[in-house]
Amino acid sequence: MINPVAFTIFGIDVMWYGILVTLGIYLGVLSVSKLADGSRGITSDDILDLCLIMIPVAVLTTRLWFVIFYDLEYYLQNPIQILNFREGGLAIHGGIIGGFIVVLLFSKKKNIDFLYLFDILSPGLALGQAIGRWGNYTNHEAHGGPTDLPWGIMVDGVKVHPTFLYESIITFSLFLYLYFYLSKNKKFDGQMCSIYLIGYGIARLLIEPLRTDNLMVGNLRIARIISLIFVIIGVAIYFYGKKNKKLPTLNKNNKKIIKNK
Repeated sequence: MINPVAFTIFGIDVMWYGILVTLGIYLGVLSVSKLADGSRGITSDDILDLCLIMIPVAVLTTRLWFVIFYDLEYYLQNPIQILNFREGGLAIHGGIIGGFIVVLLFSKKKNIDFLYLFDILSPGLALGQAIGRWGNYTNHEAHGGPTDLPWGIMVDGVKVHPTFLYESIITFSLFLYLYFYLSKNKKFDGQMCSIYLIGYGIARLLIEPLRTDNLMVGNLRIARIISLIFVIIGVAIYFYGKKNKKLPTLNKNNKKIIKNK
């Protein structure tokens, strides 16, 4: 397995985990900023303004989600460890929920259609996840149980499912589909974000039973519960958007918006 420490500077270890998560966030923001062309009242500057708020909130809620469902009693007894992001322990569902709330508030403040904004952000979210998951590999975490499959990885002398890889492949595939195809061919607002929620939700429902580090509520895997909720919300958005959120028609100069009747 790879050394979790990328390099040391001034006596401080810089972890691969942090580098990969940061790279994922950067490339995710860069990609979605290119989708905001200003034709519907939102520009790349608006996306950057949103991300300056959303990313810190999402990182915080990602960590808090892990803290609450991993071992809240331990962290209450050792509160300084709550902010120890270097150890890993970021639960993506918490970040998605935190980011969702920020996007909702931002869209209301800027008077931007929420589903349109969520559509723009969905490919970047998928790309960030695809890259960030490799931080789990460098931290030797988020793997599955024993397997004889040829693509298994060795952890502590045991060949196990690389569940981080499964999720990375799926989210990168979602990014490619959303960014390069659906962003240019979508039929209604909400189509992109609904496909993301449904696709990612189903992926986690299938992957989670393979993992050995599940966050639990009693005997239930919290990630499976939230993933099922994502699928349900995604389906609801899809049918709502298909019925109510037809795309506006732009004139040939791509400026004046003429609403479809």
